[in-house]
Amino acid sequence: MKIEVNTHEKSMIRWASEHPEAVVLSADLGSSCEVKEFLKTYPDRYFSLGIAEQNMVSWAAGLAREGFRPYLHTFGVFLYRRVLDQLEMSVAYPNLPVTFVGFLPGIMTPGGVSHQAINDVAVLRNIPNMTIFDVGDATDIESVLEVTHQVNGPVFIRMLRKDVPRLFPANEPLVFNRGRVLSEGTDIAIFSSSICTEEAMRATKVLEEKGLSIQHVHISTLKPFTDPTVVETLKKVKYGAVTIENHVTIGGLGTAVADVIAEEGIGTKLVKVGIQDTYTHGASKMYLMKKYGLDAMTLIKAIEKLTGKSYGIQEEDLETVRFEDYTAV
Repeated sequence: MKIEVNTHEKSMIRWASEHPEAVVLSADLGSSCEVKEFLKTYPDRYFSLGIAEQNMVSWAAGLAREGFRPYLHTFGVFLYRRVLDQLEMSVAYPNLPVTFVGFLPGIMTPGGVSHQAINDVAVLRNIPNMTIFDVGDATDIESVLEVTHQVNGPVFIRMLRKDVPRLFPANEPLVFNRGRVLSEGTDIAIFSSSICTEEAMRATKVLEEKGLSIQHVHISTLKPFTDPTVVETLKKVKYGAVTIENHVTIGGLGTAVADVIAEEGIGTKLVKVGIQDTYTHGASKMYLMKKYGLDAMTLIKAIEKLTGKSYGIQEEDLETVRFEDYTAV
């Protein structure tokens, strides 16, 4: 598996070269949010607003009204929790084309509860006019700006940074409101997003070796959530579905799938894997994924619960491809 470095930084600079209306706003985190090189390349299209995120959102609203496409950069937790009133009243209510690029989604930082956006999707799904993307690898990152441009309104991107894996072919870009079918099967459905997709791929490999037929779908668009692939997948599996997400199990991917099951009247079971009803503490990504159950082994146990079978899988049986453990804030 190839690891790509600073993918968004390169993508943002390339995108700006093709779209002169694109401007970057930063909340004093240019280096941490991969826009330092953008500042060097386009200094007149970069606005540093300091540690004043509410003001940054207000600036973005004004720029959008004047025909610009603002891309706000800071840690995700500061782009929904700290600025919620400005986000709703200044951007979402008038339906302005402002893109919130939120880094460190979920447990991606040792910074602890103050820096971890573990319930952002739950909050933002409830805001009218808001579109939400959750990237899972370098290919998603490289294509998300193009997809975002198709949305004539506010967008929130749960962005990965620095060293990220390339899980999907570079020539198969992210598609708006359409999941990636990574494996096809009729026993179990797995819906995964963000950093959990790699773990789901590892689990799928060993489970298929045990004879289980798995339909694995990677989800990048969390709102809207009307992809027919989800319905088709839920209807074809025998035992039920499991969702795994870098987010609390309330209000995120698991809840979105549950809504589809209820609305479509699909008689299938669902197990939601993710952060339970708790705040998470700071540590390395690998440690936190295991502690809070966002890893392949937890997913396997959830599938065993659905099928009522034990597959005897141990950690050493899992795929050798591992994610890298980066702990720098």
